Amino acid sequence: MASTSDIETTNPGSMWELDQDLDVPMDEEASRLKNMYIEKKFSSVLLLRLAFQSLGVVFGDLGTSPLYVFYNIFPHGVDNDEDVIGALSLIIYTLTLIPLMKYVFVVLRANDNGQGGTFALYSLLCRHAKVSTIPNQHKTDEELTTYSRQTYEENSLAAKVKRWLEGHAYKKNCLLILVLIGTCTAIGDGILTPAISVLSATGGIRVQNPKMSTDVVVIVAVTILIGLFSMQHYGTDKVGWLFAPLVFLWFILIGSVGAFNIHKYNSSVLKAYNPVYIYRFLRRAKSEIWTSLGGVMLSITGTEALFADLCHFPVLAIQIAFTLVVFPCLLLAYTGQAAYIIVHKDHVVDAFYRSIPDTIYWPAFVIATLAAIVASQATISATYSIIKQALALGCFPRVSVVHTSKKFLGQIYIPDINWVLMILCIAVTAGFKNQIQIGNAYGTAVVIVMLVTTFLMVPIMLLVWKSHWILVVTFLVLSLMVEFPYFIACINKVDEGGWVPLAVAITFFIIMYVWHFCTVKRYEFEMHSKVSMAWILGLGPSLGLVRVPGIGFVYTELASGVPHIFSHFITNLPAIHSVVVFVCVKYLPVYTVPVEERFVMKRIGPKNFHMFRCVTRLESMMDGYSDSEDFTMTEHKVERPANALLMSEKAGSDLSYSSHDSSIVLAKSPLTGNNSVTRYSSQTYGDELEFLNSCKDAGVVHILGNTIVRARRDSGIIKRIVVDHLYAFLRKVCREHSVIFNVPHESLLNVGQIYYI
Repeated sequence: MASTSDIETTNPGSMWELDQDLDVPMDEEASRLKNMYIEKKFSSVLLLRLAFQSLGVVFGDLGTSPLYVFYNIFPHGVDNDEDVIGALSLIIYTLTLIPLMKYVFVVLRANDNGQGGTFALYSLLCRHAKVSTIPNQHKTDEELTTYSRQTYEENSLAAKVKRWLEGHAYKKNCLLILVLIGTCTAIGDGILTPAISVLSATGGIRVQNPKMSTDVVVIVAVTILIGLFSMQHYGTDKVGWLFAPLVFLWFILIGSVGAFNIHKYNSSVLKAYNPVYIYRFLRRAKSEIWTSLGGVMLSITGTEALFADLCHFPVLAIQIAFTLVVFPCLLLAYTGQAAYIIVHKDHVVDAFYRSIPDTIYWPAFVIATLAAIVASQATISATYSIIKQALALGCFPRVSVVHTSKKFLGQIYIPDINWVLMILCIAVTAGFKNQIQIGNAYGTAVVIVMLVTTFLMVPIMLLVWKSHWILVVTFLVLSLMVEFPYFIACINKVDEGGWVPLAVAITFFIIMYVWHFCTVKRYEFEMHSKVSMAWILGLGPSLGLVRVPGIGFVYTELASGVPHIFSHFITNLPAIHSVVVFVCVKYLPVYTVPVEERFVMKRIGPKNFHMFRCVTRLESMMDGYSDSEDFTMTEHKVERPANALLMSEKAGSDLSYSSHDSSIVLAKSPLTGNNSVTRYSSQTYGDELEFLNSCKDAGVVHILGNTIVRARRDSGIIKRIVVDHLYAFLRKVCREHSVIFNVPHESLLNVGQIYYI
């Protein structure tokens, strides 16, 4: 009686019938329950340690706001004590409602497996509703152990919202536009935060030297900024351990000075904790109300960093740090400054530095300058993360991403973006020269990002949290009641510097949307032009060509089907390699893809066709690894899953493979996939594996499409400008796929095509 390993399928020819789904993978590593994502649990001691470390990464921007807030509230001076108390009351309750209540206790919960920011919210929505504009997702993606999503009852409010979002393409585009507005404005923060923080900190030089020219302060600030951006390629790994103690010392300093000033100058400012003074202040302000609100808005700059930098720390650690250290110290700092200003109304311009006792002035100046640098670094790093997320979603041209640390994957450096930020930051600093106009610009950027977060939280609360509609409406109304007046105040300052973040956001928005639009159109063209499986099978095992020894990797953006580039290639060349592997690198809306689940390998056609598909699934753009030994899209990375497919076909066993060598190791656990597995003799398996190895020794060629995208002749003038000029320019300046995948130049073959969209 034949052994089990020698038994073949009853009707081996039936699996190649044309009416069968040939894209169903024969082995899906994503079905392994042992790789389920488990949220980490932290001990109390570790949580306190992480809370302390979060001070240096998350709260630097928010902590340096006392340097310039009161000056921006009263740019024309202070008239009476009640105005100062009213402004302080506004600051107190703005800090309470926005950073504390909204972000720390609500928005932080809307994280994507520990990831925060606008794109994290979008990724959550893309998983719970089909709102992604790039339709390259496959049903196997949903079987990832980290691909968690909710299920809904058909008549529930969440199900209705889901169907409404998925109903029309324009709704998906509107959602994408909203996300891009938030991210592009956040990039503006990366320009304005270093400018206003460093300029405000270095402004302390003039307090002790009143005769010093403003140009000297600007030169010092620009010098610091140049040094800051020039050092970015080294990363923060080596000096990052200094950030937390430094920012902690800064918070202790401003809190202590604030308490000292309350005791020394005027303890009656404590009545500002009565919100009735807000009403009195706004009633008296009249025409100056929008100027004052724009200044108060600066007290919560950096709040979005609570969410954007969430990837570095657990939610509870950030909540502990804010409630125990940041929030009390900020309240003391602002209250102490208000007490000082009531006594010295003519010192409102430099209220922070003038309120510092002379004995600790210069140490405080040094700490303030260093804290401003740390705040700037956090914002710059957040900008890099935004660009990296945009790359993964096909919303930004391909640029070089360099990982500066082997310990922390979140620490990256993008050279092209770094120099653009530096030039714009220096231009803003040298152009405005003062805190007022930069503050006007800064407030506009911050409030727009907050509004975008508010609007995105509505579908998150409905689809992800399944919250009752009353809670959703309450959150939306309360948030807009606070944020919308600040938005109006900042818009009124557009002509006084507020145009800067709008100009930056519009520029980046055009780049992102044009790139995304053309990427989607190009993908749709490839989908409509892909080759039918019937045509491939009709060619026979030789594909109607001479099969030369070797392995050919054909790179495509299609996760299923045979790309048009392949038919174009075999139509113009009389030969093809003995083994053909279609490689698709795709990015999924998840925080992480376990290493064991990155590759989905399947066979195309019968075994004697020797054609495979390898879908490499990543959670974000891993371009930075192309400059190191940790990541390379070369042949040994793709051959491993090809060999793994043969192993699963041979024995029906689960399989694993090392990331450091090409050896195959059979795991002891049984295969948990639901798909049937074809069994065949050990000799057949050995022959095919030997055939693959001989093809590898014969040589490997990487075939990439060098496509040129053009607008159709009947297109409008705007579309022709966008596609033929702007997109073409972006394609020229961005990185080639061969560089991203680290393809050896001597093994590269580009196939040229023109796509008309």
